[in-house]
Amino acid sequence: QVQLVESGGGLVQAGGSLRLSCTASGVTTSITTFGWFRQAPGKQRELVASISNGYITTYVDSVKGRFTISTDDAKKTVYLQMNSLKPEDTAVYYCNAKRLFRLNEYWGQGTQVTVSS
Repeated sequence: QVQLVESGGGLVQAGGSLRLSCTASGVTTSITTFGWFRQAPGKQRELVASISNGYITTYVDSVKGRFTISTDDAKKTVYLQMNSLKPEDTAVYYCNAKRLFRLNEYWGQGTQVTVSS
């Protein structure tokens, strides 16, 4: 019912920036919440940021002031702007979506972010 396709990962030096994108297709009009998760080797998956109803945002403490989550006006694409990247930000980043009146959650395929130095 909802398909998510991610892009924008890559290799960047510490202090640099990346912008991740996740585009939804299918029954996108009922999506109420997007989230970005990340998982590094040997560590548990953590919620990095979320956005509900297009404007209510949350961030994990470690990225506050550096990362920004946003959606387009149609709520078909969610972005994660990552500035002042640190080596500890290195992980696979996953897009997540939730629908109104639905229990199921949807996930993207993941995109690798590697921060050197």
